[in-house]
Amino acid sequence: MKLVKRNNGFLPSIFDELFLENRLDVPNYENFSSPKVNIKENNTNFIIEVAAPGLEKENFEVAIEEDQLSVSYKTENISENNSSETAENTKFTHKEFNFSKFTRSFTLPDTINKEDIKASYVQGILSISLEKVEEKKEIKRMVEIS
Repeated sequence: MKLVKRNNGFLPSIFDELFLENRLDVPNYENFSSPKVNIKENNTNFIIEVAAPGLEKENFEVAIEEDQLSVSYKTENISENNSSETAENTKFTHKEFNFSKFTRSFTLPDTINKEDIKASYVQGILSISLEKVEEKKEIKRMVEIS
């Protein structure tokens, strides 16, 4: 299973990994954040774990289109806990997480049963279980010669 690389600029994504990011120089630098992902594989399934603590499970969307699985999150309220007075008086000097919205995409292999995908959100981890299709093993049989 491959993670789909994003290419948001005019330079290929290989350059994004070579250079260190300095988000303080970029306008709207808080919008760059996206959650980290683990992908596990065993004999019967793949498990994708998205680290997204403090988010509401109702705002997640897991969608499959052809061979692409996309996980997205979107909320209208950026911060429900902050009062308007606190929000007006607060300025961030450094901000690395802002999950008001994000999208992560994955390319699914042919061995995935697309009808049997399950997702759960427990203790800040969104887990998506992708069951593998059982391979049909050909049985060796003898043919009688007449």
